[in-house]
Amino acid sequence: MLEHGGRLRHAALRYGIPAETWLDLSTGVSPFAWPVPAVPTAEWMRLPEDNDGLDEVACTYYGAPRVLPVAGSQAAIQALPLLREASRVGVIAPGYNEHAHAWRREGHQVEELPAQALLADAGRFDVVVLIHPNNPGGESFDRADLLACHEQLAARGGWLVVDEAFMDATPSESLCAASSMEGLVVLRSAGKFFGLAGARAGFVAASPALLAALRERLGPWAVGGPSRYVLRHALADQAWHVMARERLHACSGRLARLLETHGLVPTAGCAFFQWWCNERAEAVHVALARQGILTRCFSMPASLRFGLPGDDGAFARLDAALASLALETLR
Repeated sequence: MLEHGGRLRHAALRYGIPAETWLDLSTGVSPFAWPVPAVPTAEWMRLPEDNDGLDEVACTYYGAPRVLPVAGSQAAIQALPLLREASRVGVIAPGYNEHAHAWRREGHQVEELPAQALLADAGRFDVVVLIHPNNPGGESFDRADLLACHEQLAARGGWLVVDEAFMDATPSESLCAASSMEGLVVLRSAGKFFGLAGARAGFVAASPALLAALRERLGPWAVGGPSRYVLRHALADQAWHVMARERLHACSGRLARLLETHGLVPTAGCAFFQWWCNERAEAVHVALARQGILTRCFSMPASLRFGLPGDDGAFARLDAALASLALETLR
């Protein structure tokens, strides 16, 4: 199993600090969760049904011709490599490491490259996997460039897989509207934007044939009834979507300014997190953890990802913790 953010109980045991007292900034999940209503008992008692309206609501929200609900985009990441013969796969790096891991595990030849190198050399691959905006690198891509890459791959029977887990705050940049084209696969996560990571729900937008193959591979009842019920309402709450986008952008900007104040000038970021590359990343990660603040530490390259503090108190706590560190040498 690969290492991921959000392992709060593990950190609590390691540092001897009760889990409930931590400030967890280790994930890219929004701290501003959609207000979940009471779930009817029937949703817990019955098997989920595909014709409950979730697909239609999701298509409207994502602007996609068709979607397949899945148990988080992670389920699709693991299943997609099973749908191709041995392929040459180019994966963005640094990036969410489950992509390369999943393709390698199924015997594909995988090469990890920086985004621009990957796009420039797409002709060498059968499959190109991008994250847009990238996690943790924060890069975003011109839509026309992505479609040109797709056209080049699709002409040879290849795929462009675009992980849009952090796209909800900038929906106009999404490729979902074009996802009916053969060879274009777009992954969306409901957990990040809606603050509902525990629902384990996401969507795949792609051609009918690919979605049918993926559905067959994943089997029935991929997403539980309670999660489907919540998502039908969350995806339809347009007023909340507007408010949440504004709030995320404002909070991410505030976080960037706070980090700059303490000499940790962000290398990149997006509406959901800020990313700081520096050789002292691990030392800062440990120093913050000793004060009950959890960040996501990466070794390749040495860097920290800071998720969003959820309120003024959380910002003040991070501010005080950073001020207590001897960071002058980082300026």
